[in-house]
Amino acid sequence: MTLHLPAADGSTRPYEPRTEPAAFAPGGAPLASRTVFSAAHVVADPYADVTPDSPAAVDWDATLAFRRHLWSHGLGVAEAMDTAQRGMGLDWAGAAELIRRSAAEAKAVGGRIACGVGTDQLAATEIGYPYGLDQVRAAYEEQLAVVETAGAQAVLMASRALTAVAKGPEDYLEVYGHLLRQAAEPVILHWLGPMFDPALEGYWGSTDLDAATRTFLDVIAAHPDKVDGIKVSLLDARREVELRRLLPDGVRCYTGDDFNYPELIAGDDRGFSHALLGIFDPLGPLAAEAVRRLDTGDTAAFRALLDPTVELSRHLFQAPTRFYKTGVVFLAWLAGHQSHFTMVGGLQSARSLPHLARAYELADGLGLFPDPALAESRMKTLLTVYGVAQ
Repeated sequence: MTLHLPAADGSTRPYEPRTEPAAFAPGGAPLASRTVFSAAHVVADPYADVTPDSPAAVDWDATLAFRRHLWSHGLGVAEAMDTAQRGMGLDWAGAAELIRRSAAEAKAVGGRIACGVGTDQLAATEIGYPYGLDQVRAAYEEQLAVVETAGAQAVLMASRALTAVAKGPEDYLEVYGHLLRQAAEPVILHWLGPMFDPALEGYWGSTDLDAATRTFLDVIAAHPDKVDGIKVSLLDARREVELRRLLPDGVRCYTGDDFNYPELIAGDDRGFSHALLGIFDPLGPLAAEAVRRLDTGDTAAFRALLDPTVELSRHLFQAPTRFYKTGVVFLAWLAGHQSHFTMVGGLQSARSLPHLARAYELADGLGLFPDPALAESRMKTLLTVYGVAQ
């Protein structure tokens, strides 16, 4: 069947859906040359009687089933992070429950998991963040205890509250130093750029990225034994390469660059990046297969699989980048990982129909849908709801 997909100019264009999926079966050899995490989305409960500002109503069965899907392909799961709508629909109470449930599921199936530690129990008020550094540190400590008690690796995420109350780099050094001394096991430090969250502008005490990088490296240099790695989400490949070359021996760089990940993971003669990526939520099986090619030393085959996915990723992560979660959940619905296109916080409305139509077209062209006929049927249903004649 030919679908008529809407364009941004109000016109429609014919599209012939793919009839056969790409073959990326679960299983296969464990990933060896790179450590790869997929940040995973949460599945909303579509029957919950909630409003956009209500606490998240999560479909736990579907949410955990999606994590088992990622683990079955050999990927690690990065839990309760930006892709799970932390701070954009999922509050700390919901995140804590997600961490406990997912960590237990990881233990049951032997999956690798790392979980986000932040300060989102400190909510902004009409006058901003009326807190001090002691309260920010205590909030981090509370969340770190939850993650460590659950048996997961901790990812120390960037904090909106710390951004608001810190007076300079020294405050970041003090808070992070305290947390790293306290951590039971090495953690991943996460630098999330303002394109993902505008409230994080000026993180590490400066809007000058060179100055911010120096502070970030100072934190790591003071506690290299407590830092497993860093996750960099600045969408700047050159800066990431320069930064990873300055890391102490044994500290990994996990790329969070959803624009340039193939080249960063492939690396060069001076090193490479591991991965912790939101785009690996829809790309999971394909990404795992690509890394297995890299495991054999076949960089060309790795790039041949992964390079064609960049157009989709750049589309999903286009500005405003923070709304990429809408496209991620949309593709999960089309792929049959959930029965509906509903998101916590009502975020399914954050992208336009032309944007979603293009996401469908690109994903279908890559063979990402296990059942192309199901994806086509669901896309047609959405078009009909929006009044696009077929």
